[in-house]
Amino acid sequence: MGRGSCSAIVGLALLLMMMTGSYALSPNFYSKSCPNVFNTVKSVVHSAILKERRMGASLLRLHFHDCFVDGCDASVLLDDRGSFKGEKNALPNKGSLRGFEVIDAIKSKLEKQCPCVVSCADILAIAARDSVVLLGGPYWKVKLGRRDSKTANLKAANSGAIPSPFASLSSLISNFKAHGLSAKDMVALSGAHTIGKARCSSFRSRLYNENNIDRVFAKARRTTCPAKAGSGDGNLANLDFVTPNNFDNHYFKNLLDKRGLLHSDQVLFNGGSTDSLVRAYSNNERAFHADFASAMIKMGDIKPLTGSQGQIRRNCRLVN
Repeated sequence: MGRGSCSAIVGLALLLMMMTGSYALSPNFYSKSCPNVFNTVKSVVHSAILKERRMGASLLRLHFHDCFVDGCDASVLLDDRGSFKGEKNALPNKGSLRGFEVIDAIKSKLEKQCPCVVSCADILAIAARDSVVLLGGPYWKVKLGRRDSKTANLKAANSGAIPSPFASLSSLISNFKAHGLSAKDMVALSGAHTIGKARCSSFRSRLYNENNIDRVFAKARRTTCPAKAGSGDGNLANLDFVTPNNFDNHYFKNLLDKRGLLHSDQVLFNGGSTDSLVRAYSNNERAFHADFASAMIKMGDIKPLTGSQGQIRRNCRLVN
């Protein structure tokens, strides 16, 4: 479908929204314009996770890193092109953010079914939810209707918008608060580290320089993460070494035993204000799942582009 016809479709959709005054995000946003959107996303995500279980964590992380830089607008998916610099090469993303090909595959299928209708930002939100569910986590109704940005913000991505694995508890609380998320949301969302992996460079200092870490745990991690900086930086370790592919509450149980892999993990249970939450989630997986789902809905509401803002990208990597 050509540029002109795509513009016409988008224009008609905007006209309908103006007539109804409907710019709010809604789980039913595509019920008429692209009724098979959920099944399409789920089928691609399911195939990707069957091929590689880690992909579920990667797709969830994509949504996080998108929303924490200028809101949930798919800016994280934009490639560098000529003088345009995206966010993929920002320090928190370079060499570790993955899953772009899965998003491309979803977008390609949706463009054939309902061209110029489903935004890349909404694809990220649905794919994140489906990844969690497929790995045993909670289900929530994903609110839709976001549009895609025409810009990216490399500076913000490099300047602390995305929480650091070396952050203190107060810094984490402040960071999430700046995005409209509470300390409780922050702890629940940190539970996403019950799946996925981290690079040696992000936890080396914890293994060799911190005292609030289980000795046996640290010794085991050191075998693949040498003390010398630059040596084995890209070597991976499971964030949850007990059940790394299951979205359960073992992450919080690990923190009680001083077995948090990242500094930013263990500070959640280190004599501070969030200790009681960590303990509660370690004892009650259902409570963790419920609060995680609630926090994900709140995170998905961070500064979405709606109405005539932004665009519906035909290719998630490029501005139309």
